[in-house]
Amino acid sequence: MNTPNKLTVFRMVLVPVFMAFALLPAGNWRLLVALAVFIVASVTDLIDGKLARKYNQITTFGKFMDPLADKLLVCAALVVCVQIGLASTWAVVLIIAREFLVTSLRLLAAGSGEVIAANIWGKVKTNSQMYAIILALLIAGLGGPTWIGYVLIWIAAIFTAISGLQYLWAYRAYIDTTK
Repeated sequence: MNTPNKLTVFRMVLVPVFMAFALLPAGNWRLLVALAVFIVASVTDLIDGKLARKYNQITTFGKFMDPLADKLLVCAALVVCVQIGLASTWAVVLIIAREFLVTSLRLLAAGSGEVIAANIWGKVKTNSQMYAIILALLIAGLGGPTWIGYVLIWIAAIFTAISGLQYLWAYRAYIDTTK
């Protein structure tokens, strides 16, 4: 197993660690520790991709597990944010629904031999989600108002919805209802 793949597995291992700290019963310190774990996990995503490309270590395992690890980390963080009162259930369900939509489109396209690469809206979506989660946890961890997390996650949900609609429109041919 190469280093990028080890980092991907490490990111997946960090998900329950993040959740365990974030869901401890009391104390804002737990959110700051969970935030640190989330940031470390997020940074591994940047590093594993750069290493895989730089050293030509792109593998089938990495192509499959890297996006899965990313979605697991973000979805777990968003569900935790709902549970601890930092996010709207509606916003989180919208975000998760978009992930199912785009993943399904990618599977349909792959069946036709096409790869749907991330575009600028996908990158905006990812960054808005990461920053919203980080800032929501940081503000709550420092004792700030929880409504800020709601606003930030809703902003990320709006970017996520735009991204999903863009993918849906661009790749609508793969969901042709006449076939």
